[in-house]
Amino acid sequence: MKYDFNQIEARWQKYWAENQTFKAVNYSEKPKYYVLDMFPYPSGAGLHVGHPLGYIASDIYARYKRHQGFNVLHPQGYDSFGLPAEQYAIQTGQHPAITTKDNIATYRRQLDQIGFSFDWSREVRTSNASYYKWTQWIFIQLFNSWFNNDENKAEDISTLEVIFATEGNAKVNAVCDDAVELFSAKEWHDYTSEEKQQILLQYRLTYLAETEVNWCPVLGTVLANDEIVNGVSERGGHPVIRKKMTQWSMRISAYAERLLQGLETIDWTDSLKESQRNWIGKSVGASVSFNVKENDAVIEVFTTRPDTIFGVSFMTLAPEHELVSQLTTPEQKAEVDAYVLATAKRSERDRMADVKTISGAFTGAYAEHPFTKEPIPIWIGDYVLAGYGTGAVMSVPCGDERDYAFAKHFNIPIINIFEGVDISESAFSDKDKTVIGNSDFLNGMNYKKATKRAIYELEQIGQGKGKTNYRLRDAVFSRQRYWGEPFPVYYVKGMPQMIDAAHLPIKLPEVEKYLPTETGEPPLGNANVWAWDTEKNEVVSNDKINDSTIFPLELNTMPGWAGSSFYFNRYMDPTNENEIASKEAMDYWKDVDLYIGGSEHATGHLLYSRFWQKFLFDKGVVPVDEYAKKLINQGMILGTSAFVYRKEGTNTYLSLGLIEGKKVQPIHVKVKYINASDELDIEGLKSDSEFGEDYADAEFILENGVYKVGRDVEKMSKSKYNVVNPDDIVKDYGADSLRLYEMFLGPLEQYKPWNTAGITGVHSFLKKLWKLYADDNGLKVTNAAPTKDNLKTLHKTIKKVQEDIENFSFNTSVSTFMIAVNELGAQKCTSKEVLEPLLILISPYAPHISEELWNQLGHEGSISTAEFPKFEASHLVESSKNYPISFNGKMRFTMELPMDMSKDDIEAAVLANEKTQEQLAGRTPKKVIVVPGKIVNIVG
Repeated sequence: MKYDFNQIEARWQKYWAENQTFKAVNYSEKPKYYVLDMFPYPSGAGLHVGHPLGYIASDIYARYKRHQGFNVLHPQGYDSFGLPAEQYAIQTGQHPAITTKDNIATYRRQLDQIGFSFDWSREVRTSNASYYKWTQWIFIQLFNSWFNNDENKAEDISTLEVIFATEGNAKVNAVCDDAVELFSAKEWHDYTSEEKQQILLQYRLTYLAETEVNWCPVLGTVLANDEIVNGVSERGGHPVIRKKMTQWSMRISAYAERLLQGLETIDWTDSLKESQRNWIGKSVGASVSFNVKENDAVIEVFTTRPDTIFGVSFMTLAPEHELVSQLTTPEQKAEVDAYVLATAKRSERDRMADVKTISGAFTGAYAEHPFTKEPIPIWIGDYVLAGYGTGAVMSVPCGDERDYAFAKHFNIPIINIFEGVDISESAFSDKDKTVIGNSDFLNGMNYKKATKRAIYELEQIGQGKGKTNYRLRDAVFSRQRYWGEPFPVYYVKGMPQMIDAAHLPIKLPEVEKYLPTETGEPPLGNANVWAWDTEKNEVVSNDKINDSTIFPLELNTMPGWAGSSFYFNRYMDPTNENEIASKEAMDYWKDVDLYIGGSEHATGHLLYSRFWQKFLFDKGVVPVDEYAKKLINQGMILGTSAFVYRKEGTNTYLSLGLIEGKKVQPIHVKVKYINASDELDIEGLKSDSEFGEDYADAEFILENGVYKVGRDVEKMSKSKYNVVNPDDIVKDYGADSLRLYEMFLGPLEQYKPWNTAGITGVHSFLKKLWKLYADDNGLKVTNAAPTKDNLKTLHKTIKKVQEDIENFSFNTSVSTFMIAVNELGAQKCTSKEVLEPLLILISPYAPHISEELWNQLGHEGSISTAEFPKFEASHLVESSKNYPISFNGKMRFTMELPMDMSKDDIEAAVLANEKTQEQLAGRTPKKVIVVPGKIVNIVG
């Protein structure tokens, strides 16, 4: 009976699909366990061998929990809106829906052939209208809500309108815009409808506002920070500038403290929690007002060190600060304008990371010190960001390293307010320095006392107050793209109106072009049928707009993170047309028990989704306010890249050993043209149509008759030509080999390089496993009673594998399987009592071979429902000891004796042994030393 892995794997994958083996039920007497993967974006390149790493780990755990008797939900779907499909549409004219559908078909085929136990009946796709109906519904709920600080939760906007109508807004404690003006109940009643809507927008949890954004002119869209790398777009490498635009935003800042506190209740990695804490950036200090001389403007700053206020020698505004144009004097205008323009070309991430470059411009204006009334020069500098704090800082060179460097660079005076500190060698991180200076009320105080006193004095003069600040900013929610969720919004006199939820989904319209319009509107501006009829409650032609019953619809679409912020809830009841999921389904599944995905989503998806979950909890939609109990970040499988070296300015390529001292450019080439000795197949490379004429006429300078390439371990990427396709691995070695090898490479959370040659080891193991059960004559498993050694091997394997799975140490499990198979092979074990449970242990890792052998052993149905073997410690307890028998300290032979024998019985048994009598040759021993369980030494 041959191990034909291709045939076996195809048979069992077909069986699982036809029998819906892994379909979860919403209502079960079994305990639930919800295992979730971060769902993929289906790119045209398909999967490479690095992608399945986390999926294999989650699949092992899901299968393990099924063996333990749990009702396991292990769903999969696709984050199918996104910029790549849109860019392809722009280049080719093919609708993104077609591209996405084709890409998903490839992903599904690849995922199926690796043998994942996904419940495909629950598949979701964010680009399906039946799914984004609920994204739109959540948006409407956010629009119709405000955050009540007194209750620390979101409430319906109607409750706020009642307060406004009865007492105005003076006592409202809400998270809202900074520029909200106070009004009475009478004034509220006197406002026009548009004025009331404008005021409510300042309180809503999703709102329209002019916002600083990352604008990519080439792509024609706003980009999130994580879509920018080294100041250019991750997609295409295009320049990105900072620009003010009217955008939809999400008031995630309202949930800053709850997002922070919630981290204490979930079992997520420490590094991920720390990333979120830093991103939320809670700081306690004071808000301070600086009046501008000869101007009505007031500059608000937030500082964690109000005790240093007498060390302020200048102020720095972000170049984008709204007051810059108002404060700049005519003499400084040209310099300031040029600096603002230059800064707009740098991303916030670059500005934050650049601690060496010192640049700025003087506005020509001065602020007034709150206490001394001394003039303070106002500068702009790109190390201050408009979106952090107030976009302005009171600069204290004696207490802050960047302020110090700025002051030194521009020759601004430095005021030393710390006792006994040489500012030129200042220890800027020392918070306990004693304050001295121009103030009687701060002299001689330490940091904590001086901070409290400074806040008190600022409050007394009405120019400051104590405040807790968060670095977390509201999230920009508009994208100037076609391939995204449409907003359920139309406009009446410029004010946004929500379409009633009963009429959702509002589907994407057809457009002729996927680029922005010639007048700069987003791609939806190309749609001819994109207006809302408020009488018929349907989308109609634009030419019917009359601003009376038919109005224009929103032209922006939602960002990629919209659909991924609640999909874990939709999986609970994905076909429900009336709710995201029924109350019964949500009450049963509640939350994700195990979530596995990449750490790169720490401050994007994982923060936004926690925000939406807390909001939905406030609205009574979901039963818990944290959706994932445990989260593990898998590491990355790296590819080994290959490089050829082009001599600068030529089409000549030097072999690796010839490049020293030469000016060469390393260029990635496809690893498929490289053999195990790092030698390049020059003819193969030259004939590759993807490279065209780049190499067809190139000259390759050889060393010792061959061209040697350079090697480096990098992230797997199509652009680096180091991608290994799992299709090839599955074809040559089988899915079980791929699964075992990816786990065997090392700890789940670590980065590790791929080496295709290494997979032969685990493939050989699977063939050895097969031979333990079958040979050329068929199955060789018998009903023979297991030996003591058989049981010992089995139960130490059960113990170790269970510990490994529960600790996510999957790599050591693979080693344990190899040891067990070797031992049982050496023991010539054929006992069904041992070999059956061994299959169950291996099945989460290598399900196909396990299913086949389970079936060959006479079982009907899938091995996935078999009970996980129970560890019995008694099989690891030794019942006898093979004692070394020594004479005068020299071991002469061994003797097996029961472990429960007394010292006297051991001595008697050893002395009666024939070999002992031979050694003694009739002599009487002087002494017999017995250490039970260890040794016997006869002194004679």
